[in-house]
Order: sequence, then C-alpha cells, then structure tokens
Amino acid sequence: MASQKPAANLTGIAAALGVSSATVSNALSGKGRVSSELTDRIRRMAAELGYVPSPAARALRTGRSGVLGLVLPDIGNPLFPQIAQAIEKAAANAGYGVLIADSHGEIAKQTEAINRLIERGVEAMVVIPRRGTRIANVDCPVAVIDSPSTPGNTVAADHWDGGVQIGRHLAGLGHRDVVIIARNPDSNVQNDRVGGIRAGLSASASSETLWIAPLEHQRGEGCRLGVADKVQEGFTAFAAASDLHALRVLTELQDEGIAVPEQASVTGFDDLIFAPVVTPSLTTVRMDMTRIADAAIAALVRAIDTEDPTLRPETGGVIADISKVAMELVIRRSSSAANNKKQTEDRPLTAGEHT
Repeated sequence: MASQKPAANLTGIAAALGVSSATVSNALSGKGRVSSELTDRIRRMAAELGYVPSPAARALRTGRSGVLGLVLPDIGNPLFPQIAQAIEKAAANAGYGVLIADSHGEIAKQTEAINRLIERGVEAMVVIPRRGTRIANVDCPVAVIDSPSTPGNTVAADHWDGGVQIGRHLAGLGHRDVVIIARNPDSNVQNDRVGGIRAGLSASASSETLWIAPLEHQRGEGCRLGVADKVQEGFTAFAAASDLHALRVLTELQDEGIAVPEQASVTGFDDLIFAPVVTPSLTTVRMDMTRIADAAIAALVRAIDTEDPTLRPETGGVIADISKVAMELVIRRSSSAANNKKQTEDRPLTAGEHT
C-alpha cells in the first residue's frame, strides 16, 4: 500500500524530516538557531509539499498581519485597476498581501473605507484620494498617490510635465488653437495636467479649457461637448486630460463627420488599455505605474520596519525616495500636422490677391 503524502503544514514537514514543528517554524521564519543546511532542507520540503503560510497564524505569532490596504477613488475607471495591479505586485514582492476598498468618489465613503481597512488590521495603506481631499490622522503609515502638488503626497506621476510634453507635441505640429478638455477643476491631478499643456504650447498659441463637470451640471450627464463647433471656429486640436475624455471627443467628432487627425488632432492622458486599438489609435502620455508602486510600497515597508508611522508629522504620510516619476509621450495616429486651411480661407484678401 502506497504511503500517504505528508500534510502541507508545519507538522507534516516536521514529520517528513524527523524534526520538531518548532524547528520548522523557526527555519521558515528566519528565527532561532537552525543551521543553514537544515533550513535549506526544510524549505525544499515545504516547497515540495506546497506549504503556504497561514496569514492568521503568522499574525498571532508575530503580531503583524502582513496585509496592506489600498483605497481607490473609483474602481470603475479603467486607470485604477491598472494601478491596483501594480500596487499588488509590488506588495507581493515585499511579502505583503493587499485589501482593496473603493470610495466611489465620495468623501464620506473614503473615510469609511480607510476606517474599515484599519479595523481589518492592515499594517499600512496606499490611498489614491478623491479629488480635492487630503488624507490625515490615519492610525497607520499612509502613502498618498495623487499629484506632486498635493500636500502630503508621497509619490506620483509628474502630471505637469506630462502635460508639457503633450503641449510641445501639438505646438511642434503647428497647432495654434487648442481646446483643453478636463473633467473637474477641483482635481489637483487634472489642474496640473491642464497647466502643463498650456505651458507646453508655444507662446503664439491660444487655448481655452472646457471643464466637463460644470457643463454636465447645466446640460445633463453625457451631454454633447460641442467639439465639432470648435473645429468650425478654427480650433485644430483637442488635448484631453484623460484618455476617457479623449475617447468622448474622438467619438463626437467622428459622429459629426470630422476626420481625425486630418481636420482635428486629439490627444489623451494615461495610455489606457483601449488607447492603442481605437481608430485612430490615440496619442497620449503613459505613467510608469511599476516605479510609482515600488516607491510607495518601499516607503510603507520602511515605515513599518522602523515603527515610525509619522515620517511626515503634519499628515501621517510616509516619504518616498522619489516624489515625481516622469511620464512618457506615446505618439500614435490621432495627432498630425495642423490643418490651418480654414483659417487661411477665412482671412480677407489683400490687394493683388485673387480668388
């Protein structure tokens, strides 16, 4: 009769090797006086049996949960699952699990989400705050990912410079009349992106900003943005502060029979999953989510290990090794040289010129 495979727990590993459960526990946790040779044997046996440490048992043994929290402002936005994936991977590499909570864009629910994670014993947390809110007085180390201009921010993409790159790209293509499209003027991230786009446009360019939230408050959610009218007024490019807004602009222009980019260029922000596959593919700027996540998690782990959750006393937030991570311009087919033909046609003829 075939012998039964040892159980995939501390007792099973100990029985297979003829040692005590305490020795196995010490070897796997790096504690106690266990020789390196025996430690290697124990770890190989644990791997062979498929042993997975129990988080609950580890918490009882060490007083630490090994779990981090992550608060997102809107998990329905395709940007935030990508950030969550990067955070989870960075945390796993550091030996931590992640619990995720969604604030649904509401201040009260953001506070509830933070408190709920604290109650579940997270050792620290990453918070991507609802626009215009500050995170303070949390009873554990906190890494805030918003914008470098946000007070108490830990690490974030350099949204301003991302906007500058978009502005310079459009200026280099000869666009002198640009509509900048963003959702809410209360957002630090969107304000930085809008400001950067303006700064990147040439001194001779003119721009106007269309804020979607106030427009929808007046006309209803999903209302027409009027971008086709702007093309008739002579605007040749639309720089959106999000790929979601850029997709909305692109759809409205095409519905109105305006060719992109032949009659109007469109750019976005974030390089979301659909950006390369829409028609035409979307020029945008990309965040280095891996680097942002690694910096945030490293700062949290350092705070946990030093038992100093107030590295930034005014907010309780942790300080990362780098606060701004550069964005990368991704040029695709939705942007091209400006078509200023209409502007030329509208100019009054001077003496000596012929129609």
